[in-house]
Amino acid sequence: MFENRDYISLSVSDDSVRKKSFKRQWNQLSRFQKNLLLVIICAAIVTIVVLIQGQDKLNLFRSSTPSDHIIKVNEKINIVPLKDGFPSIFPQQFQQEDDQLPIPGEWDEFDKVRPMNEGADKLITNKVKKNLDNPDKTDESNTDHDNQKKSHIRPKDIQNQIQETNTQLNFKGPTNERQRAVVAAIKHSWTGYRNFAWGHDNLKPIAQSYSDWFGLGLQIIDALDTLYIADMQEEYDEAKRWVESSLKLDINRDVNLFETTIRVLGGLLSIYHLTGEDVFLSKAIDLGNRMMPCFDSPSSIPYSDVNLESMKAHAPKWSPDSSTSEVTTIQLEFRDLSRVSNDPSYEAAAAKVSEKVHNLPKTDGLVPIFINANTGTFRNFATISLGARGDSYYEYLLKQWLQTGKKENNYLIEDYQEAIAGVIKHLRRETPNEHHVYVGELISGKDFKPKMDHLTCYLPGTLLLGYKNGMPQSHLTLANDLLETCYQIYMKQPTHLSPEIAYFNLEGESSTDIYVKANDAHNLLRPEFVESLYYFYALTGNKTYQDMGWTIFQAFEKYTKVTHGYTSIGNVKTPLNLRPKDMMETFWLGETLKYFYLLFSDDRNEIDLEKFVFNTEAHLIPIRDHS
Repeated sequence: MFENRDYISLSVSDDSVRKKSFKRQWNQLSRFQKNLLLVIICAAIVTIVVLIQGQDKLNLFRSSTPSDHIIKVNEKINIVPLKDGFPSIFPQQFQQEDDQLPIPGEWDEFDKVRPMNEGADKLITNKVKKNLDNPDKTDESNTDHDNQKKSHIRPKDIQNQIQETNTQLNFKGPTNERQRAVVAAIKHSWTGYRNFAWGHDNLKPIAQSYSDWFGLGLQIIDALDTLYIADMQEEYDEAKRWVESSLKLDINRDVNLFETTIRVLGGLLSIYHLTGEDVFLSKAIDLGNRMMPCFDSPSSIPYSDVNLESMKAHAPKWSPDSSTSEVTTIQLEFRDLSRVSNDPSYEAAAAKVSEKVHNLPKTDGLVPIFINANTGTFRNFATISLGARGDSYYEYLLKQWLQTGKKENNYLIEDYQEAIAGVIKHLRRETPNEHHVYVGELISGKDFKPKMDHLTCYLPGTLLLGYKNGMPQSHLTLANDLLETCYQIYMKQPTHLSPEIAYFNLEGESSTDIYVKANDAHNLLRPEFVESLYYFYALTGNKTYQDMGWTIFQAFEKYTKVTHGYTSIGNVKTPLNLRPKDMMETFWLGETLKYFYLLFSDDRNEIDLEKFVFNTEAHLIPIRDHS
């Protein structure tokens, strides 16, 4: 040892010593410490790899070279100017060809409700015409629960249920440049799906992959009637072959009653009516039988989910309640299934739901967005909205009445009229600066919130369809005002694409009347506004609505088209930071592009709205008088 301690001794090891020191330190670590360090190192490596891959995908989306990406960000959208401003609709535009439109003296009773905010003095009718028939009270509508149950416990021979088919409908294909552009978009979407997601539910076009929701090939069935209407025979034939050979309905998987009904059952029924091909009806009957257990609840309000193999139904896993719109947006399809199969049990089960909801207390016809299948009651203090979870309840009140040729289910059209009066009384507002009319929400059923979902943009078209079939002029006024607001929501975004949700200036505290929150700025390729434009064009013949749609179609082409399809985007507010979500929802082909194609038709009656109603997924259901 050192004898003199008046100095400091500092030892510096060479490289070999340092290496031995590190090895010695590693060996001195416990097994737990070694494993922890290895996990941290592996996690760091994986994170780096994922970030590199994610940047590659983002670069792929942002690239403007034709080999990598279709979008040309600098390409200008040709905004078609609206001659003489936004079009207005007047009652006389309908009179010349609508001998069904009632005059006020023919209505049974007029009940005055609170007028529209601007002092409109129109009256809302709460009763339908005297000469409408009462709802049928036959055994068909009163089929008991045991008979309903029998149809899915021991399914009948499906072939024996098939009635004589309608005459096949033929379509002539695109007749102008705009329709041809839509057909090109359909083909581009279909090609990406066929190449990377065939037989699966959704296409992920950037990853060149797929995602499954129910495992039923949703995109194929949702697109069948679009392909047929657009006269895309090759694509239609391959879709039909898949249904014939590969669509398996006895899968051990839970599916949502509402989504499966509107997309799959509705899609199969629609293409059956258009083509007369029995394979589609056979599949529809099989699917209907497998979903019937949903109606075996204590209250007649159906359970939301069912396993297609075991045919066991249950409430959603995330809540004891179902969405009100989901349980009230299945009636068109189940009624039609009864009529084509000659089995009344489907219609009877679905009709009980409507009757149950009809008898529940409401706020001037407005319903909360949640309902319980066990108790059969609305959730207390739930939101009232014509957007998500509430929207299609109101749509199907009108369309069920139309489906029967306006001869049955009078209580439904009464509920519809009461509900629209409630919308005008409780939900309609107008912004202080630019006077945009919108429909908000009631939080907890009472507190107004100036929020409107893009989903609500279906309402102008539904209101106009109702007005064409005898509803009062206040419906027409609201329809026109809401359509203009929805259009402005699109046009105020730099991309000319709508966000999922818009908020409105309530008290004049801001010069901006419409604003979008960051979390609501996504666009999912939704159809609702294009749907309303289609109704306005089809029912008035005004080509200005085509021009409005063309501006929006170009925006979809510019900002959502990728090499292998179209993608939802996360940000409509910044064209250079679109934040692609890498998902092509099935309603892009099933609804949005179908409505674009029909909107741009030279023949506004390509689909005869006196003979068909569209279900909420844009599938065609015949009106009874013409079925």
